[in-house]
Parts: sequence; structure tokens; C-alpha cells
Amino acid sequence: MEISYSDVQAYYGTELSSSEDLKTNVCCSIQPPSQQIRKIIAQLSDEVKDKYYGCGLTIPSVLKGLHVLDLGSGSGRDCFIASSLVGENGRVVGLDMTKEQLDVARRNIDYHTDRFDYKKSNVEFIQGNIDELGEIGLEPSSFDLIISNCVINLTKDKQKVLQDAFHLLKPGGEMYFSDVYADRRVPKDLQEHKELWNECLSGALYWNDFLNMAKKAGFIDPRAVESHEISVENKELQELTGDIRFYSVTYRLMKIEGLEADCEDYGQAVTYKGGIEGEEKGYTLDDHHYFPKGKVVPVCGNTYRMLHDTRLASYFDYYGTWDTHYGIFEGCGTEMPFDQQHDEESPSTCC
Repeated sequence: MEISYSDVQAYYGTELSSSEDLKTNVCCSIQPPSQQIRKIIAQLSDEVKDKYYGCGLTIPSVLKGLHVLDLGSGSGRDCFIASSLVGENGRVVGLDMTKEQLDVARRNIDYHTDRFDYKKSNVEFIQGNIDELGEIGLEPSSFDLIISNCVINLTKDKQKVLQDAFHLLKPGGEMYFSDVYADRRVPKDLQEHKELWNECLSGALYWNDFLNMAKKAGFIDPRAVESHEISVENKELQELTGDIRFYSVTYRLMKIEGLEADCEDYGQAVTYKGGIEGEEKGYTLDDHHYFPKGKVVPVCGNTYRMLHDTRLASYFDYYGTWDTHYGIFEGCGTEMPFDQQHDEESPSTCC
């Protein structure tokens, strides 16, 4: 039996009434959000929060004035968080294929417009399948940021989703999203198990297949921001999945010209000047790059570009040129993102 999108729509549209109805803890955020985002969540309507089924954190720093697209926006929780952060002059578009979820999001637009004290809403929701992202009329190179929360695993053509996302991003834009991954390829018989698929398990990509897909789509240097092992906590489903280990991982994929396949050393360095809300003492680019405020930190050419050629540029000072190449830059961290630090199970929290 092949899984159909109508099964997914029925599951998230009518079978689930809230996150309490999920059969596993997969669609739950492992780590609590920042204090800034917690304050925004406290302003959201209960209906929107109750129908949230995400698995991670998908809201990066520095969103003021951005044009944001949320793939698989569901009840609109992350869209409304982004709405607050981009400000009244920013714009957020939520895309989802499930009518019932879109109905929830749309009927809460006015509520959040009032809560954020906006004269008019900066959010819109459109219905569509993210497998057909390139065919639904969105303008190429028109988004600064694309987010997604535990949805791409539910798609059948993940390569196309990544390629279409790349084309929709502006130069210097990024795709910042959380999803479920596996430490090996999930067997086809499990991929055809409806409950495992709907619970975001059997559609999970093997991590190395994802990295290759991302690079093929144009995202040359994928960066993991955080990763945590997921405990399924459902005896029947755990028996089916056997020794497969699943992880919630937040990735950032940047559309930057000139990125190289490996981390190369040009003798460059950067200093974080501060100024990003919630990261006053230091800025975290990914799980291998933390920049304490005021400290000169050597970086590879790719990391230099990820800061210099994006919306993060003004928060750093830059040193060095591209004149001399010193070989490979050691320690940037392109290995498997799921290491022994995640062997111990972490408690999950549904926000």
C-alpha cells in the first residue's frame, strides 16, 4: 500500500484534534524556544497552539523586515511567530495542503493582527502541496527566508522540494528548518506503513541522503544547528522500527554564490560585534561555530561568506582577503551531525 497525501491530510486535518492525540513524541520540540519566542508564543491563540505538530525550532535570528515562507505551515503557529519578528513591514506566507489546518490559521489572522498592534496583517495563507512548490505561482528569488517544521519528511519528492526552495530564495537567503532524520535508510515496507508515515518516522531521510540532496539542489554547505535523538515512546511502533535511530535536526541551508564543497582556509577571521537580540554575549551560526562577542575567530571561506554575504553582515567585523589559499580548514564539522553526545535521551517539550 502506497501512502497517499489524502491520508496525511485526513490525519492532520480531522483525526488529530490537538498534539495530545499524537501516538509518538516525534512531533514535539525537543528544546525549549528562546525567551523572546516564548513571549510571542504566550500571545498566540490557544487554538493555534493546540494544533501545532512541529519537531524543532525553525525561527532564526535577525528577521526584521524579511519576506518569509513557511512550508507546511499547519495551524500557523510559526507563521504568527515570524509575523511578530519581521514587523509590520515584513511579510509571511504560509503554505499548507490541509484545509482544516488552513481554516484554523486564517480565522486567527485578525486575532494576531490585533495582538501585535498592526494596522493590517502581514500574513497570508495559501493552499498547496509543497511537492509542487515551483508550480503554485510564487515568484522566484522573492523570499529572504524559508522555514519548515517537521513537514518535509511527509513529502514524496524531497529532492524537488529542496530545488524549488532554492529557486524561491533571494541571493544570500536561507532555508532554516527542522525535520526528522534516520541513521540509515528506512526500508520500503516501513515507508508504506501509514501510521509510521503520518507520525513523521518512515518518511525520514537517511542523513547522508539528505546532505547529498541539499548539495544537488544548490545548497553547497549544509549546516546543522542542533540535533537530538528522538525516543519514539510507543512500544508497537518501536518494535516495527527496530534498531533505526531517529533524530530531530535543525539545518540551515544558504543560497550563497561561491560556496565550496569543502571548508577551505584563506587566512580569514571575523569578530562578532553584538547587537542581535537574545545573543548579546555571542552568536551561534551552527553546532560548530559560536562567536563570543569581541573575540577574533578564524573561519573558513564558507563561514566567512555565510556571515558577510547575508543579513548577518552588519553584526561582524571581517579580516583577511581571498588572495592566498592555505589548504583545507580543519574543524568546520561536515561529519555526521548525530554523535555520541545524543546517546542519552533528552526530555521533550511540546510548545
